[in-house]
Amino acid sequence: MVFITENRKELIFRMIPIFVGFLFSNTKCPLFQPNLITIMKKLLLLLFAISLFNCDAQTTKAEDKEAILLVMNTQEKAWSNNDLEGFMEGYWKSDSLKFYGSGGLTRGWQQTLDNYKKRYPTKEHSGTLTFTIDDISKVNEGSYWVMGQYHLKRSVGDANGVFLIIFKKINGDWKIVADMSC
Repeated sequence: MVFITENRKELIFRMIPIFVGFLFSNTKCPLFQPNLITIMKKLLLLLFAISLFNCDAQTTKAEDKEAILLVMNTQEKAWSNNDLEGFMEGYWKSDSLKFYGSGGLTRGWQQTLDNYKKRYPTKEHSGTLTFTIDDISKVNEGSYWVMGQYHLKRSVGDANGVFLIIFKKINGDWKIVADMSC
């Protein structure tokens, strides 16, 4: 016999109190023997644990964003002290790092640092850096993009632009693996 969908819902809702009653009683019903009750209690505990895990995942996303912002704040301070090596600590120290700017595509951490040193040789050239973050979004597990603006106040003339950077968690640390700034 096939029930209409609405009748199935009604049947299920009527069975819930009966099932719960048997679950917590000491009945001799063959469907609700102690081992089945134990299994059901464990299942309920598992469902509760899963719901806690989902709450923790939301906290992790907020913690990830906070950690990424900490990297960027550290970069602002290093840059503003003309500490370009310190600024580059936020980047993935790898030949696979990609930087795309007005000079085209640069590959590798060392080449990116060398380019910064050529373009910003003194404090007057590097100035004081501030970021304005417009968006931080999760790309997938372990990576985020950050979109924003950079502002350089400097005695040789201010410079402003936009960026899109990709952060990836590598060995427990958030690192920039790709940067497009213009």
